[in-house]
Amino acid sequence: QVQLVESGGGLVQPGGSLRLSCAASGSIASINVMGWYRQGPGKERELVALSNSGATNYTDSLKGRFTISRDNAKNTVYLQMNSLKFEDTAVYYCYARAQYVLYAIDYWGKGTLVHVSS
Repeated sequence: QVQLVESGGGLVQPGGSLRLSCAASGSIASINVMGWYRQGPGKERELVALSNSGATNYTDSLKGRFTISRDNAKNTVYLQMNSLKFEDTAVYYCYARAQYVLYAIDYWGKGTLVHVSS
């Protein structure tokens, strides 16, 4: 089992910045992918960014504003969000994939709310 706990969400004005953190605990040795998804009001959950063995993957529309990083020593993944826009308002979910020999398990955090408002 893997537990994911997010932090760092909150209220921010347009143009502002926030950094989200997600700490993993439990069977962390099996984790190969960590990242972030988000779900805005009335929208489906969408990919924000993933980190996999040093490689990163972003939703195209967020490239240049959002940066994912990972501290393997702390079992933590971060999402730096700059130049935030109203449409970035969403619940941001931490994601991790634990890879085993014959199967993989996806884990999700409970989410942290980012509210962009003036």
